[in-house]
Amino acid sequence: MSRKEQRVDEAIAAGAKRLLARAQDARALDVESIVPRVRATVDKYLIKHDPDASNDAVTAFIDTLHADDLCLAIACQRGDQAAWSDLVEGYGATVRSAARSASPNEEMAEDLAQSIWAELHGLKINDEGRPSGKLAYYSGAGSLGGWLRAVVGQLAIDRHRREARLVHTEEDSELDRLTRDAGVETNTSDGFNPEASPEDALANFLAGKAVEKALARALKELDEEDRLLVKLYYFDGLRLREAGAVLGFHEATASRRLSRIHNDVRKRVEKELMDEHGWTKSEATRSVAQVATVLQTDVESLLQAPQPTLTQPPAAEGESAAI
Repeated sequence: MSRKEQRVDEAIAAGAKRLLARAQDARALDVESIVPRVRATVDKYLIKHDPDASNDAVTAFIDTLHADDLCLAIACQRGDQAAWSDLVEGYGATVRSAARSASPNEEMAEDLAQSIWAELHGLKINDEGRPSGKLAYYSGAGSLGGWLRAVVGQLAIDRHRREARLVHTEEDSELDRLTRDAGVETNTSDGFNPEASPEDALANFLAGKAVEKALARALKELDEEDRLLVKLYYFDGLRLREAGAVLGFHEATASRRLSRIHNDVRKRVEKELMDEHGWTKSEATRSVAQVATVLQTDVESLLQAPQPTLTQPPAAEGESAAI
């Protein structure tokens, strides 16, 4: 072993120790039990792309890994029944939501949600005498919730394609379109391709769809005047002073009102993602921010509303009308 390789090994061991210290629940794991997973993650996401990565780069990368999520996944893989109970309880809603998003009907969604736990646990026994499941591929580079949503979607695609080969369907199905739109390749023969990086392959796509649906609902729940203000300002190109004049209030009032609308919509979207999809607060906040820049939803059509009848003339410059 070269001196450089030895330094990388030392950085990985030290990083694994810090990871355990960062975890709120280390699941009684020791450094030796997590070093192999940390090493595989460093090799795949850092060394593979930068063979000359410095020790500082290795250290910084390891410190970005999701400590509690990785400890939970490794503990489950090692047969910790308490960890499995926590996984099912903590992420059952996430799996069911992902299954509904990736399935054409409720029956297939339920079947997919039930089968995913067997896939995660493993249907084969490895050389160590433990089940070998998909949890072995969780790297900690992304959140466990996002990874699970991606794996459920990927499994749904694989199932559909296996069935499609048997019945020789000629028309695109919803899952075919989902696969093509997400830019995801098919898996290897073992049912999962670790190189496909499910954190990056499907998580963002499925998350984006969930955010779009939540945003659509939040916008529709705005009152007509708020929807019109957003439409006038963002889509019709009116200045705040002009948009306010249409609705009968001053520019400063229009500005405050837009700020309130932004906060209300964001809170509604985040609440729906947490309540109905089982996302954490940080996942919801991050996904809303990321998806907002690339939304495919026809937002303008959601903002269409009859223009309210004005009961007073536009406020004169320098005056504020009551909201």
